Amino acid sequence: MIIINKLKKSGFWISFFITLICAVVGSFLAQLPYLSLVGALVLSMLLGIILQIQPTIIKQARSESGFISNKFLRLGIILLGFKLNLVQLAQAGIKSILLAICIVTGMILLTYWVSRKMGVERELAILTATGSGVCGAAAVMGVSPQIKVSKEKEKQQQENEVLAVATVAILGTVFTLIEIGLKPLLHMTPTQFGVFTGGSLHEIAHAVAAGSAAGPVGLDAAIITKLSRVLLLAPVALLIGIWYQKTTPQATHADTKAKLPIPWFMAGFLLTSVFGSFLPIPAGVLALLVKLAYIILGMAMAALGMNVNFDTIIHRGRNAFAAAFICSCVLMLVVMTASKLFF
Repeated sequence: MIIINKLKKSGFWISFFITLICAVVGSFLAQLPYLSLVGALVLSMLLGIILQIQPTIIKQARSESGFISNKFLRLGIILLGFKLNLVQLAQAGIKSILLAICIVTGMILLTYWVSRKMGVERELAILTATGSGVCGAAAVMGVSPQIKVSKEKEKQQQENEVLAVATVAILGTVFTLIEIGLKPLLHMTPTQFGVFTGGSLHEIAHAVAAGSAAGPVGLDAAIITKLSRVLLLAPVALLIGIWYQKTTPQATHADTKAKLPIPWFMAGFLLTSVFGSFLPIPAGVLALLVKLAYIILGMAMAALGMNVNFDTIIHRGRNAFAAAFICSCVLMLVVMTASKLFF
């Protein structure tokens, strides 16, 4: 009923078409040289931010942007499961899965700890840690619904999402260029370099860009290693939701009625990955579904971008960025060593 009521509102359709345009343009720009390192989701968010120079348009679109950034996010995450090929992950062997578990667990714990030590607020520290540890913007947006905040803090939580996404996008791009520059000095096999990039870079786009520098073998290794981390998004979201609920004063999330925070849209993510891996779906259809997922996620990101408060972000984002930078350096060195020793 809520969804039907939303569809009847003109404000929804204004927000829908504006965010759709941002997502489509962002997807197109992400195919261009250099901009491919930034990624379609971040570009969509940046376009939403740019729209703020048109206050008349943005005022009408903002009224329903929360619905799009919330509901469309979940739908996009579900469709993104078609990108996760479980057969390829199984063929890669236990080493890739074990490495992914160590990377995700260690990076989330380290980044959260360093962020908190540097004075970053709890919710922002969680989102920055999961974005750095799992798979960038998609992880931030996948875990954020698990952090149940009061209505008074919803606006601040949206700012946290933007801050975390911007942090992992910038750092991922920087470290992509660093790792490509280091390649001639590392004396790694193509497989080792692919595992290195897939294990240490934040976004799938970053892993693809860097892994391709080692040829087809390196690219395959980078994608498999990165997708092994993506596979852990669902359990990470569930565990963080349970932990956050148990360690947060009841007054902060009284409206949740102490229910177990099961991320049902993550169950959809795993289900679509099963469908894409084991059902005879043509490759062209799978590619179309993944592209649709990025368009829908791009709409959610554009909706977030339309609500950015620049002063707040500059003030609150510095320490989170510094903490993520320090931990990304540690991650790069650790994964570099592991790739050399075990692959």
